[in-house]
Amino acid sequence: MTRSAPQDLDFTDIPTTTLADLLGRAQVMDVSIRPLWTPVPRVAGPAFTVRCPPGDNLMLHAAIYRAAPGSVIVVESGALDYALAGGNVCAVARRRGVAAFVADGLIRDLAEVRDAGFPVFARGVIPIPGTKKAAEPLNTDIRCAGVTVSPGDIVVADEEGVVVVPAARAEETLTAADAKLAKEAAETLDDWEKTHRARIDQALRDQGFETDEAR
Repeated sequence: MTRSAPQDLDFTDIPTTTLADLLGRAQVMDVSIRPLWTPVPRVAGPAFTVRCPPGDNLMLHAAIYRAAPGSVIVVESGALDYALAGGNVCAVARRRGVAAFVADGLIRDLAEVRDAGFPVFARGVIPIPGTKKAAEPLNTDIRCAGVTVSPGDIVVADEEGVVVVPAARAEETLTAADAKLAKEAAETLDDWEKTHRARIDQALRDQGFETDEAR
């Protein structure tokens, strides 16, 4: 059987909530990584990974010319004193087909980024730029906001957060997500409430809590 390459799988219709249910907490980035403007479209694509030492942004600026169209550039940084990118960098990335930035750090020129419609998921904004002195390897394993990200992993980001789907699990995860969404779409709210209440009441009984079955 021919298996699809991870980058050929389309996750844009899969909410991060569905992926989080399937993959668990370890694949969900820290809550501080948020969309910097709203309403933001859901983005999904293979990770192009970057490591920037605190205070330096050279490798992110280099990455926009090296990432393939459709990629999500994911940045390990953690610095909260300097911006990793600004309006022109985001505009060029968008023009070159980069799907989004996901950065464990800050950017600047938010109004320009928002007006350009370029999705950025990061910790926030600061007006001062970083330096460009530290060359680091591109497309290696990194750690971004608590999640290990390897080149080619599928990154899905929306207003709920950012989830990383390991490349080796991408096809099975997409199949499971499609099945889960189809099941949920076929279920009425009455059906959901009945199942939910039975599960909650059973959990309460298991803890010795007396449920009110008459309600």
